[in-house]
Amino acid sequence: MCCGEDCECHPLGFLLGLPFALISLLLSLVGVIIWIVGITLSCICPCCLCVTVIVEMALALIKAPFSVMKWFTEQIPC
Repeated sequence: MCCGEDCECHPLGFLLGLPFALISLLLSLVGVIIWIVGITLSCICPCCLCVTVIVEMALALIKAPFSVMKWFTEQIPC
């Protein structure tokens, strides 16, 4: 347990963020599927710029659980 001012542990934020992280995990699985389809489409037709936007969006969905947990743990003090 740390009680100093440079505390990096936020157990309450972690626990409160778990349900949202699980939802984000499901969204990241959808992101993986979109990413695979987008990469396949970009290999078939590399001139489509909209496919690269979709792939970038899918990558953001894949990173969502980590972003959600980081945000929740930063919001609640130690």
